[in-house]
Amino acid sequence: MLQDRLAGWVSDLTTLHELTERLARTAALDEALQELLRAGAALVGARRGLVVLEPGDGLGPDTTIGLGLARADLGHIETVPRSALSYGRILEGTLPGGEDGIAEPDLFAEEKLDPRHREVAARLGYAASYALPLSTETAGRLGAAVWLYDEPAEPSERQRHLVGLYSRYAAEHLVRLLELERTRSSMATMSDELLPSRLPRVAGVQLAARHGTGPRGGGDWYDALPLPDAALGLAVGSVTGSGPSAVAAMGRLRASLRAYAVMEGEDPVAVLSDLELLLRLTEPARSATALFGYCEPAARKITLAGAGHSPPLLIGQRRTEFAETSVSAPLGMLACWEAPSLEILAEPGETVLLYTDGLLHRTGETTDRAFARLHAAAAGVPRALRRDPGAIADHVLRSLLPDGLDAADGAEDVVLLAVRFE
Repeated sequence: MLQDRLAGWVSDLTTLHELTERLARTAALDEALQELLRAGAALVGARRGLVVLEPGDGLGPDTTIGLGLARADLGHIETVPRSALSYGRILEGTLPGGEDGIAEPDLFAEEKLDPRHREVAARLGYAASYALPLSTETAGRLGAAVWLYDEPAEPSERQRHLVGLYSRYAAEHLVRLLELERTRSSMATMSDELLPSRLPRVAGVQLAARHGTGPRGGGDWYDALPLPDAALGLAVGSVTGSGPSAVAAMGRLRASLRAYAVMEGEDPVAVLSDLELLLRLTEPARSATALFGYCEPAARKITLAGAGHSPPLLIGQRRTEFAETSVSAPLGMLACWEAPSLEILAEPGETVLLYTDGLLHRTGETTDRAFARLHAAAAGVPRALRRDPGAIADHVLRSLLPDGLDAADGAEDVVLLAVRFE
């Protein structure tokens, strides 16, 4: 009997080790919550479940994720009054079952079961549940997890012990991922707030922009501002580094460029020269790439100057080609920056695509192959979509990054600014 008990302990420890190792490999909050549900279901012998994340500090994020439950099923459960649900009582702080959670071994045998809960349980086909709080001593309440049984059942004492140990470890892991998610969200919000809240409407052109922020926050930006004589200033750029300092530097650089564009926008070289001087004097340890264009919609012309930036892409019915920009150093790397400007003359219906290097880096390809893929993606825009610059930008993103903006090197920002001439 002692050997059997010892063998059982070894088996339990091995199981916990394997499950916690799998949880530790999760790097995203949603992924960790799904792993928590799968592991907990295996430990308590259930098939379905859900986890409700509602941090007690009220800072979010709040989310509900199900295992074996569709979004509609979760919606049905959410129609039940919280006080009638075991995980609801945990979240409200009225847990009667102690730290081991709440077991409801036979829901339909409970005379005090809320009628709405009875109806939802019958519709979804579960007859018992076991709920556990998710909390830590330092962070307090994080949320609650509940597993659902198809037939009347409840976990054994051994199963409760194992899932309790696992959930305590999981809660500590969730705290770390929660802080990371909050940081990412804050950086994305701050970066978005520093970019244009809306694009201007100027006769003769249609504008569309797409912006994706990396998890640590980066310094990629874009801008479009009306200028005198019905002209339009167009800009994209990228500041070196990541995190709050890069985002703040991006905001300062964009604000400065707007001022220089208003003063001497007809001369893009002068605009970038002024920006170079400002960057060199105020932030000597930082460099940046930038592309500024003075757009005359009536003439369908853009006069461009670039500082270490990737060339624009011209997309039309009869041509898809990169503009031939001169090779120049990024801002902040030369004692005096200057490079010749160029002119892009577009036909009616053609679109000029401005973008940052993050779009190329996220592909994970070499520079030449990344440019080739970008050209192929732009050339493959369906004819029906070419009247909408937003649809063009979306098609290029989907074609170039088929796994989404988090593919490949997810630390990079992505910016696209599409300008379609009518």
